[in-house]
Amino acid sequence: MSKHRYDPQATVRAYIMVFACLMIFTALTVAAAFVDLGAMNNAVAMAIAATKAVLVAMIFMHLRGGSPLNVLWISSGIFGFVIMIAFPLLDLLSRNILGIPGK
Repeated sequence: MSKHRYDPQATVRAYIMVFACLMIFTALTVAAAFVDLGAMNNAVAMAIAATKAVLVAMIFMHLRGGSPLNVLWISSGIFGFVIMIAFPLLDLLSRNILGIPGK
């Protein structure tokens, strides 16, 4: 017997709507690549990518309406990813604080 719960929100209509949103966000990503936003280029690209990732996770990975344990696993993965990015970035940004090369 399967112990998986049925997710009534994951219908064909939901899949089509997510596909349409992903196509719109892909077009938005391409359009944003041709616009010079200065220092905000990376922030805009990451915001669009994060939105697309949340859509995929919620619908195709059935996190919406799923078990709270799944939320715990996803949250711990995101937390680990943030740590792997934050510590090298912290090291990189703090290299010239002393003003002495190599120290």
